[in-house]
Amino acid sequence: MNQKRKYLSPSRVLVLGFFLIIFMGSFLLTLPLATKDGQGLAWIDSLFTATSATCVTGLVVVDTGDTFTLFGQIVILILILVGGLGFMTFATFFAVLLGKRVSFQDRLLLQEALNKPSVEGIVRLVKRIVLFAFVIQAVGALLLSVSFANDMPLDRALYFGLFHSISNFNNAGFDIMGGFQGFTGYASDPYVSIILCTLIFLGGIGFIVLNELYEYRQTKRISLHSKMVLIASMVLILMGTIFIFSFEYTNPKTLQPLSGTGKIISSFYQAITPRTAGSNTLNISDLTQSSLLLIIVLMFIGASPGSTGGGIKTSTFSVLLGAVKSQIKGKEDVTFYKRRIPYDLIYRSLAVASCGFAIVIGVAMLLTITEKGNDFLAILFEATSAFGTVGLSMGLTPNLSIAGKMILIFTMFAGRVGILTIAFALAQNRKRDLYRYPEGNVMIG
Repeated sequence: MNQKRKYLSPSRVLVLGFFLIIFMGSFLLTLPLATKDGQGLAWIDSLFTATSATCVTGLVVVDTGDTFTLFGQIVILILILVGGLGFMTFATFFAVLLGKRVSFQDRLLLQEALNKPSVEGIVRLVKRIVLFAFVIQAVGALLLSVSFANDMPLDRALYFGLFHSISNFNNAGFDIMGGFQGFTGYASDPYVSIILCTLIFLGGIGFIVLNELYEYRQTKRISLHSKMVLIASMVLILMGTIFIFSFEYTNPKTLQPLSGTGKIISSFYQAITPRTAGSNTLNISDLTQSSLLLIIVLMFIGASPGSTGGGIKTSTFSVLLGAVKSQIKGKEDVTFYKRRIPYDLIYRSLAVASCGFAIVIGVAMLLTITEKGNDFLAILFEATSAFGTVGLSMGLTPNLSIAGKMILIFTMFAGRVGILTIAFALAQNRKRDLYRYPEGNVMIG
């Protein structure tokens, strides 16, 4: 009797892979040598921290610098690296180093993990990803260490530079500055701020875009995807900077005490960090409600496909805006730069945005039940931050109940792995209908 060969779909492998990495990381963080008090982290807190690190979020229930030993911090760094670049990227890279052949099934997994349209050139792209990540993080670590060396011993400065370079390039948002303060001490420092912003930006635009920019001198071409990502990113950062500068200019707790240059730099930093990085130079809870609402929108949009960031992605947001524009102008097709966007991509964008919105609202609603007495804006902010794998916080996360922590653990996981990826993993069968029903008219608007 013939039996069909059973294998896990790429979506299921990705979901299970992230789950196993989180489980191993949480186990290591419960060990006595992981924390400075020698008692290890409580199970729920270790699971939360491992999920936040693997899903490159940055929300923390305990302060990373004050709580963890060097061993614990290195575990978190490894989780950030694996979560940011993807476990399939690492597995493939080491397989190539060992001279092993990358099967077609593995290439399909990489395609799913990197959001690449096809498997063509996927192994070469993986090599480039590891090269880009190593070079960018190494340069970032060196440059940050130069500044940190003015405030601490050289060996400590080198470690701080390495940790924060990896954390910010992977859009993780973890810091070891201590006291939940982030980089507030560097709010007016253009050197540190620009380096961190550059790391966040390069990690957030996606490796496919980085690869095209790297090859531009030879190819002299930029794909539609890269054009949309770069322009959307620039516009969101520019508009975010202008609005935050305007909203916070007279706020005595944020921008008002800073110099003119400090105001601009801090506004720019807070506009770029919601692209799912999560580090901050201003105290988030001191921002005006207008700035907080703007940051919620930016966190929901997030970074770009195939990057280390989360959110619904800049390309999804651009496609939806294009669809609205086409409807207003009475056009049938959605076009960008004389190229038509296929309907299946429009439907996919709508599904991603709708599911993301539903998750954020649903999570916020649940948190209003489990975290009674907290401000709703803080709850909505935390829910969006978890979904967008951002890590910015108004101070709610360290005080969450066990139920609240479990809710955000699921939210971070869904935000990093992807809503549709989880849906595809849970679906029993996905197949196209062999027939179409007659059209029906429904009044809209």
